[in-house]
Amino acid sequence: MSEPVAPATTDPATADPAAVDHVDSATGADDEHAHHGYVTRKDDYLKRLRRIEGQARGIQRMVDEEKYCIDILTQISAMTKALQMVAMGLLEDHIEHCVVDAVAAGGPEAEIKLKEATDAIARLVRS
Repeated sequence: MSEPVAPATTDPATADPAAVDHVDSATGADDEHAHHGYVTRKDDYLKRLRRIEGQARGIQRMVDEEKYCIDILTQISAMTKALQMVAMGLLEDHIEHCVVDAVAAGGPEAEIKLKEATDAIARLVRS
């Protein structure tokens, strides 16, 4: 009969930063979502996204009702601008929280977060 194996503990000072990124230091619990920078503005983002969803339904209705092309394009432009505002807010939150925290901690996680932010900016610029 084998002895029970004690759960492994992770020393944050010596562990891989990616492995401890989602562990709450107070409880040791896996807390992946507590570190997302947007959580303090989550309700605002959800409200904006619901409004955008309504705009998309309105555009569908306009097409279905064969409204004037320019009026539809105007609504698409407004919806696109609203999505860009959500994207910019999320990017700002990501940089202010996730990237800043990773850079302060140093190590490979900092490089990963900076690369993610750079790639996200590039995608937004291309869109």
